[in-house]
Amino acid sequence: MATLKDVARLACVDVSTVSRALNNTSYVHPETKARIFAAVKELSYQPNVLAQGLRQGKRHTIGVVVPRLHLTIFADITQSIEAESRKLGYATLLCHTEDDPGIEKECLNRLRNGFVDGIIIAGTGRNGRLLRDIHTSGIALTQIVRKQESSISSVIADYEACGYETVKYLYSKGCREIGLINGSTSLAPYRERYNGYHRAMEELGLNETCATSPEPSNSFEYGYQCTEELLEQNPGLEAIMAAVDIHGMAALRALKDRNIRVPDQIRLVSLTGHSIGGLLETSMTSLEIPAYEMGKKATHMIVDEIEAPSDAKPSVQHLVFAASLTERESS
Repeated sequence: MATLKDVARLACVDVSTVSRALNNTSYVHPETKARIFAAVKELSYQPNVLAQGLRQGKRHTIGVVVPRLHLTIFADITQSIEAESRKLGYATLLCHTEDDPGIEKECLNRLRNGFVDGIIIAGTGRNGRLLRDIHTSGIALTQIVRKQESSISSVIADYEACGYETVKYLYSKGCREIGLINGSTSLAPYRERYNGYHRAMEELGLNETCATSPEPSNSFEYGYQCTEELLEQNPGLEAIMAAVDIHGMAALRALKDRNIRVPDQIRLVSLTGHSIGGLLETSMTSLEIPAYEMGKKATHMIVDEIEAPSDAKPSVQHLVFAASLTERESS
């Protein structure tokens, strides 16, 4: 493998001149620079990006920590983060936690001890002290989807409005028995969705029917079991609000297995829609979250923090994106 010295020898210049030309840090005569680049091409020289990053104090790498990608909004968000990071000259390292605080802790420690300048995380809320410690050490941090730490910037959706507006929407369709499939309220989005649901149901004088399950909340099995629980609690259910699309997909299957027609007998709405909802056999009405815009904004926020001087870091920001109702067959 060719080295910087090999390039310098072939171009008949000093190593320092090659370095200045490649890094564009100071003036190098155009003819000399052309000779250097010709040598680089001839030798197929590849610069040591890691060594460059260490010298510059930057690795140009962002860690992304999310629960999972399969059939979740995190797939769209992560794709957006990766694309935008590339445009800004950064690579990404992706970690899946399955919402396990132990796995999350391990991922965070590996990232902080590795070569990342910043971390974008959809956290479990169980490693707050570690996150604050990482941030204090100088590694940039931005929360995505889940705002668990008020001292760290975040990009989220208005989940409470999703819950509130969906109840009002279903009420306008004539529904009075409205059930909610929700996850653990220790996670901010689930807590806020329930708050919106509770507020609207209370205002309308309706009785709540809520379900959770021991299964991991990001799973199809979770949504299926919760649907069965809702139907057992309230056989007269007229509508189901699913916290996320994977729960809604599971609800469609559970209802079909019981020969309950959607939307003729029960209406169904997902509170966190993404690209999959419109592709189903019975397309799903949903509150569409602007995943790509959220991922793009989180990327710019963390790069701004990475590249700001240590004495002029940006203030903490908490940005909230609105969801938009997309009506489809299921309601």
